[in-house]
Amino acid sequence: MTATGRASGDGSGLRVEGLSKTFSSRAGELRILDGIDLELQRGETLAVVGPSGSGKSTLLHIIGTLDRPTDGRVRIGGVDPFGLSEPELARFRNRTIGFVFQDHHLLPQLTVIENVLVPALASREPVDLGDESVEDRARRLLDRVGLTARRDHVPAEISGGERQRAAIARSLVLGPELLLCDEPTGNLDRGTAGAVGDLLMEVHREERTMLVVVTHSAELAGRCDRRAELDGGRLRW
Repeated sequence: MTATGRASGDGSGLRVEGLSKTFSSRAGELRILDGIDLELQRGETLAVVGPSGSGKSTLLHIIGTLDRPTDGRVRIGGVDPFGLSEPELARFRNRTIGFVFQDHHLLPQLTVIENVLVPALASREPVDLGDESVEDRARRLLDRVGLTARRDHVPAEISGGERQRAAIARSLVLGPELLLCDEPTGNLDRGTAGAVGDLLMEVHREERTMLVVVTHSAELAGRCDRRAELDGGRLRW
């Protein structure tokens, strides 16, 4: 077993090596992440827990290529995303990574199915999903998350749990390899949070994504294959 919390992989999947992030402040440099190593293979799940302010969201944003590390490397499916040009990185992120945030971030003026299709609309090139069109996949995912009857509603017309289920469908519409979830049940009541957690794990297994969940929920973390605590800038397995 390595410091990444698993046996060394074959270079595919997600690989993070020596990842550090430093911010400048009036008091000097503030190191949020300090030499993070982790590996994840297709079909595996990882929960990252830790106190507020420990850098969990920062770690997720860097893995998701929404932020850049100060030091270290990230490889997803053998690709170094930070070696890509900005247009190439945007395309890579759109097709390879799905995001579910604590706030669903649905566009209020769009219907549920239109929100699910946003990643496809943002793509600058045709989306090839094999035998299935992106529209058919969006409808199938909404059926899977129990929103068949809500497809033509706008977000204000559905519940918080339904909005998060729509966000899960949106995150999966382009068939990403990596699914990143930042407190996906944090704004939900206990019962709804449990149902959304059930759904998240079920669709992850069906789609065989790599799943990384940042959460304060011991229940959700306990359902992942592995769990790591982020504290003092380091992951403790």
